[in-house]
Amino acid sequence: MPPTLPHAPNPPLPLAVLLLGPTASGKTALSLALAARFHGEIVSCDSVAVYRGMDIGSAKPTHEERAQAPHYLIDVAEPNEPFTAGDYSRRARAAMRDIAQRGRLPIVTGGTGLYLRALTEGLFAGPARQDELRERLRQSAARHGENWLHRMLNRLDPASAQRIHANDLPKLIRAIEVCLAGGRPMSDLLQDEEENRDPLTGFRLLRVGLNPPREKLYERINARCAAMFAAGLVDESLGLLERYGRVKALDSLGYRQALAVLMDTMGEVEALAAAQQGHRNYAKRQMTWFRREPDVHWFESFGDEPATIHAAAELVQSQL
Repeated sequence: MPPTLPHAPNPPLPLAVLLLGPTASGKTALSLALAARFHGEIVSCDSVAVYRGMDIGSAKPTHEERAQAPHYLIDVAEPNEPFTAGDYSRRARAAMRDIAQRGRLPIVTGGTGLYLRALTEGLFAGPARQDELRERLRQSAARHGENWLHRMLNRLDPASAQRIHANDLPKLIRAIEVCLAGGRPMSDLLQDEEENRDPLTGFRLLRVGLNPPREKLYERINARCAAMFAAGLVDESLGLLERYGRVKALDSLGYRQALAVLMDTMGEVEALAAAQQGHRNYAKRQMTWFRREPDVHWFESFGDEPATIHAAAELVQSQL
């Protein structure tokens, strides 16, 4: 009998880097540095950068930065087109697999926590979106005032009402939509769906997080917002408004305040201050979300600092 040959070990799964952190923390700079060192290609994880024409207010990588490494999921939809977290997950996974198959390193970079979770864990699908029902709910909220939808959700699904803030109109509308269309509380459907999610497979995920000092981060956020207004955010918003109308994408931070200038409900100085405050609050929410991510290698610094770039590169090298 011929000797039994040992089985060859399975090759390791390809590595993918997930670079996360709050707005203005230097994710773009770090992603470009890692891409240059490790033949990486960058998959954006930003819910505003997907839209064409929304350049200044989304702080997209510049054309010069995008020329340094291939970028994906930037400028893939018109602002009046619906683009969901599920759409993002499907397209980002396809991009990652294509990058890995060509022997390159996928680097997922951005601050939209829901998109990141959709990518890595899959999403609760629930009943399909029903635009007519959503519009009726918005009109009902406008007619009856604050807390109306929250009280409605509390009757339909107390568990979801406890989880969703009374002022979070989009989540309230979605929860009520799911309850009415699905015939069951959303909390029950979510519990069932936990066993049927579609997590990302085929990669070893290395999560790298940026958490710079809060006061210095706020200084950068304030400066970035001021630069956006100086660069023509109001004019960009006017062009988008004229082309697409008052679409949902224009409710994004920065654009919302720029539109207030155009509608004469705020002066530019007031709008800038409101945008700065809004982005600072958003950074807090981002960190609350990202702290729930598992196995994050946190750096208490900005991504454009040489020491951070060096340490992050050593971390990536150790996983290759």
